[in-house]
Amino acid sequence: MRIGLWIEDDARTIDEIATDARTAGDSGISRIWFSQRAGWDALTLIAALGPRVPRIQYAVGVVPVYPRHPLALAAQALSVQAATGNRLTLGIGSSHPVIVEGQYGISMKRPATYLREYVEALAPLLRGEPVDVHGELLTAVGQLSVVGARPPELILAALGPRMLEIAGELTDGTVTSWASPEVIGDYVRPTIDKAAGSRPAPQVIACVCVAVTDDPDGARGWIKQHYGLAGSLPAYRAILDRGAASGPEDTAVVGDEAEVARQLQRFADAGTTEFMVAPVGTPQEQARTIAFTHALAAG
Repeated sequence: MRIGLWIEDDARTIDEIATDARTAGDSGISRIWFSQRAGWDALTLIAALGPRVPRIQYAVGVVPVYPRHPLALAAQALSVQAATGNRLTLGIGSSHPVIVEGQYGISMKRPATYLREYVEALAPLLRGEPVDVHGELLTAVGQLSVVGARPPELILAALGPRMLEIAGELTDGTVTSWASPEVIGDYVRPTIDKAAGSRPAPQVIACVCVAVTDDPDGARGWIKQHYGLAGSLPAYRAILDRGAASGPEDTAVVGDEAEVARQLQRFADAGTTEFMVAPVGTPQEQARTIAFTHALAAG
């Protein structure tokens, strides 16, 4: 199981982010992850970091698809590939109605159908192939070419059965949120593998809140305060219920270094191919978590 690291970019300069990325690369972190939120555009940030921080792999988890047509997203992703020397993993997802409909004013009618049509257009576009998709919800006609860009890995944020089927059939894998090792082993891994059929085994990347701490209850309280509302979003609520978790705080990996290492092994045993550490807690706990992650990757 590889070790990835999610890097906080909110309210930070590119020099600060680059310092963290460079340290991660020097320690042996397999790839660093950024989120598309209300600040930096993640793909633009990665393109800017590429020349500053060589060698390390970059990933965005995830770009919401509704505001970006597949032709536009493919052009941007291929441009980032060329700018970074082909070090991008492109993660996409449907996001949530509270964002897509509430902020963008775009209907999320039949999201699984829309995602399938979207990926049927995006995946060949990333390979430089022509597309002529006239779906029920999406039309995409055209072809793209960016000199020096290879097709990036394409990952789909998938929690529901239909989304996991799309990920297994059409992409390189999935990235999960709020999924316990039991949920990954009993549900995510077998569902996506069945959908993949004879294709190469899909990646299962687990994004998990981690706090290396001597105060586990305090760390869980921090997670509940900062991320507790995620438990009210239908897609997240469904995956939490599968794991009998009352909220996101119940899916976190917390404890001292030995306990965190023990819990990471549970994810590996469940079929996780990459464990993405999302450091949480007090500034001191986050620093301790990042240092442990670097040491784990180096070892």
